[in-house]
Amino acid sequence: LNDDPSRYVLRLSGTLRSPKMDFHPPFLMLMPVPLGVESEGVVTIIPWDFMRQSRIRVRLPELELADGSRTCPFSVQFPEGQNTVLSSAGTTNKLTCRVSFKSSKPMSFLGEMLFIDQEENRWLEQQTTVFSPYTRTWHCTALIKKL
Repeated sequence: LNDDPSRYVLRLSGTLRSPKMDFHPPFLMLMPVPLGVESEGVVTIIPWDFMRQSRIRVRLPELELADGSRTCPFSVQFPEGQNTVLSSAGTTNKLTCRVSFKSSKPMSFLGEMLFIDQEENRWLEQQTTVFSPYTRTWHCTALIKKL
């Protein structure tokens, strides 16, 4: 050894993998419902290349109402758990995510939710949530019939 670093060569090799998530379906469209009634849809999240278990959380959008106040009419549940679990074969479990919308005020929304793992990796998925309450639909239908 003799403190001579030139005699030793250290070679490392590896494959860079960053975690990914696929969403099925890639778009979520919630059914229109009367005010105060909950509408919900289910999304399957398929994690890829996770090297260890991670807990997935969701950042939900806030909507600004006509009076300037902000609200979040969405809620998210993971009925089978929100942890990615790595099997001995190297695969990761699929996660079921239930997205709900409920509002006592008429509103529509087109936007995105952010999924985040424990290491703060973020997926701005192609998940799009659309909601239009029946009350607006009925008003539009009534106007068209009068014309």
